[in-house]
Amino acid sequence: MTATFSKVMLYAALPAVATLAGAVLALVRQPSAALRSGVQHFAAGTVFSVLAVELLPDLMHRKMPWPTVIGFAFGVSFMLALKWWSEKRANADAGRDPRALLTAMGVDVILDGALIGLSFAAGEKQGLLLTVGLVLELFFLGASCATSLLSAGQTALRIGFTAAILGIGLLAGAGAGAMILNSVTAVFIDALLAFGVAALLYLVTEELLVEAHEGKETPAQAAMFFLGFILLFVIDMLI
Repeated sequence: MTATFSKVMLYAALPAVATLAGAVLALVRQPSAALRSGVQHFAAGTVFSVLAVELLPDLMHRKMPWPTVIGFAFGVSFMLALKWWSEKRANADAGRDPRALLTAMGVDVILDGALIGLSFAAGEKQGLLLTVGLVLELFFLGASCATSLLSAGQTALRIGFTAAILGIGLLAGAGAGAMILNSVTAVFIDALLAFGVAALLYLVTEELLVEAHEGKETPAQAAMFFLGFILLFVIDMLI
């Protein structure tokens, strides 16, 4: 096992544990809508900060426009197809069967894990910052998973097992991302990073912020986005 692989798995363990912790919190006490909105704004700000400060400049410096365009296009297409499929399955099941939602969550966490692994193409600092940004997102993904399963009448043991499977999926994705990073050429790394950038942009604009705006929003909740952005920006300056 290479040093890079070990670091990727160590970093990926943080959001994996956060997924399980979110599920446990939802079983004990579901967070309020205001708290969910505030944290989702904050998580969106941190992920957007990593994109703006680290990943996008790294793609610019690589100066490989065609691999970037192709990877970005595949990333957008994949995320839109995943959204279309999950919504189609949810409508077909009429809310009775959570399997479609859980499948979409599983793909989401595997992809997040792979992005952590691939972010090491830009550097260890970038991998660490992206991991920090994804911890909160996956914490509330775990809480959402538990809430959906509770609504479907699942037991606490089954919910905990499902959340643990999601965490394992994230670790598997991170391991796959790290192995890909160590075995492909610079052109493919550029395309994969562009794919990841597209996926993260989708995560911020079409998932985190959309869910954060579902309820009544206060200025304090909106300000959490900017707090998350500047906090990770300053951390990036200091490390």
